[in-house]
Amino acid sequence: MTSNSPRPANPADPDLYPDLAAAGSLAEALESAAAEQGLDLGAIQRNDSEPLRSAGIISSDAGRAPCWVFVGVKSRWFSINGWSQGIELLTGTTSELAEVARAAAGWRSGAGLGEIQRVAPFIKVSELVAAHEVGPAEAVSVQWGLLCDDLRRQAGRLEPARQTLALAEVAAEEPKLRQLYPFTSHWSLHFSTCTGFPYAWDVPFVDLLKDGRYRVCGPARGTVVGEADTAEQAIALVLAGLPADCGPAVAGTAGDVAQPDPN
Repeated sequence: MTSNSPRPANPADPDLYPDLAAAGSLAEALESAAAEQGLDLGAIQRNDSEPLRSAGIISSDAGRAPCWVFVGVKSRWFSINGWSQGIELLTGTTSELAEVARAAAGWRSGAGLGEIQRVAPFIKVSELVAAHEVGPAEAVSVQWGLLCDDLRRQAGRLEPARQTLALAEVAAEEPKLRQLYPFTSHWSLHFSTCTGFPYAWDVPFVDLLKDGRYRVCGPARGTVVGEADTAEQAIALVLAGLPADCGPAVAGTAGDVAQPDPN
């Protein structure tokens, strides 16, 4: 699913949502729930093919994509999500439409996540999401900690996790890499110059080899830089392949930074 389009349509049960059926659509029901609380959701994007299934609320903040509200099929619930600069900032599920309207109104007005959560407690704000709201440097710092913690939890039972953890721990000690946004894909360790998804592919990355060694590739996926016996040697190859002007990771997605063709 993309950040600015509704999920595939599934018919909502009118018996679960008599308020939506009476209003004629989720959009109209949201408008009513907002109006009852003195809130304005603006021009709501409607799902004409399944009017009871989803609706979108446009934000006045140009950096925020419309947030979308969806309904459950087998039980009554409403979920909401909103993306900004490649990050799903707004997320939560509740059975109360009035709460959804308050969250959507906050997203539309450009309110901070903490402010939205205060009026709509069902909204979840993770440590990483809160860091992204502060700025790219904070997001990078928190992501390094979360990534290494996750790998440590798995390292005792999964050899690939142990190998990738060794890479991450070495890389985290290198200032030029510590300023980039780390992520893993099939146990490969990557470093992005942007903090949002899709991530940038303008820095070499490290693959695991079956014999316990490492292969450094990139920036394009098909380009092999070299192989290494140890994590230290692999990270040294990554450092040697960094672009000359490789600075701190910036907020946004791969489309916001210049990069080579990853194929």
